Amino acid sequence: MKVIDGGVTSAKGFQAAGLHAGIRKGKSKKDMALIYSEIPAVFAGTFTRNKVKAAPVKWGKQLVKTQKKVQAIVVNSGVANACTGEEGMKNCENMAKMTAKKLGLQKEEVLVCSTGVIGNQLPMNMIEAGIELLVPALKEDRQSASMAAEAIMTTDTHKKEIAVTFEIDGTVVTMGGMCKGSGMIHPNMGTMLAFITTDIAITKEMLQKALYDNVQDTYNMVSVDGDTSTNDTAYILANGLAGNPVIDCENESYKKFVEALNYVNTYLAKRIAEDGEGATKLFEVTVINGKTKEDAKLLSKSVACSNLTKAALYGKDANWGRIFCAMGYSGAEFDPDKADITIKSEYGSLCLVKDGLATGYDEEAATKILSSSHVICIADVKGGTEEATAWGCDLTHEYVNINADYRS
Repeated sequence: MKVIDGGVTSAKGFQAAGLHAGIRKGKSKKDMALIYSEIPAVFAGTFTRNKVKAAPVKWGKQLVKTQKKVQAIVVNSGVANACTGEEGMKNCENMAKMTAKKLGLQKEEVLVCSTGVIGNQLPMNMIEAGIELLVPALKEDRQSASMAAEAIMTTDTHKKEIAVTFEIDGTVVTMGGMCKGSGMIHPNMGTMLAFITTDIAITKEMLQKALYDNVQDTYNMVSVDGDTSTNDTAYILANGLAGNPVIDCENESYKKFVEALNYVNTYLAKRIAEDGEGATKLFEVTVINGKTKEDAKLLSKSVACSNLTKAALYGKDANWGRIFCAMGYSGAEFDPDKADITIKSEYGSLCLVKDGLATGYDEEAATKILSSSHVICIADVKGGTEEATAWGCDLTHEYVNINADYRS
């Protein structure tokens, strides 16, 4: 597998566009994006587990159940179209209809996503004008992918993109992706949108299995602030233009595809965590030698989600008691008297706890390690062979400032 400079237009047959339609009032930031496959593509999707689901989530869930192929994803930022009743659902459908008409498709061939403020109706005049401009702007170049990635941002501080190539049975396959996410992020998918495009030939059933399984270890292992949103969605489109033999079972080709998908989704998940609202550090928590996979996940997520631990991280304070405490209330099985805790960064590695007891570590060395923009915590619970990693960030004063002023 090779990482290349690219995004959602890297795979064969995919185009994209992003622009400012005026949805984000008083701002010049791009607020609408469109991804288009030149031929029908099989697709898969995963969605928020919040019982309060936005109109585009309901639209997408229905299409995943009933539609075999799609050709486009239209996205707006600034307004979430969540908690908007029948009018919101009609507006979502009209976004699909407008896009389909402009592209010569059926509405069922268009996925819709929205992100932004909850409770407001979409400004459909701006949405329609945006679609009119997006379709002729579609291109397969690098800049167009970048503009689309920029258009889906809300409180994100930078766009998030990646592309890779890999071989399937001697055929070069390309996969590109983009995502957004910064705040209201919690396991079971946070306020995030992720769009993956690939030219691999694969059945819809295998594509859905691959995405669903991988999301459990990537996007569902990210936390910024403990809130799960109404709009969280991850889609993958595969148009088959690479020309490889169609993947229809869990063979070696499928495993190679999953490996690439895991790399792309892990990369994007980490970019969400490090771009947490007001964050200054990416916090990576790995639990090793857990009794079960679920225990390892519970433990790592509990530490990454702990506000006390996140605040200590911001203060560069090696307060391992907060880590132990978070592990203790996680609901996972482990023996505290056997656990080791180590922190590491580019400034070194330091064992804070050995067999449940403080090691008498050097506080200055610990502070230096914690001053990095990427801090790793490794908890060895010595109870089995399973491991899991969760990603989070520190909790800062700026997080409160951003969310106190979000609607203004």
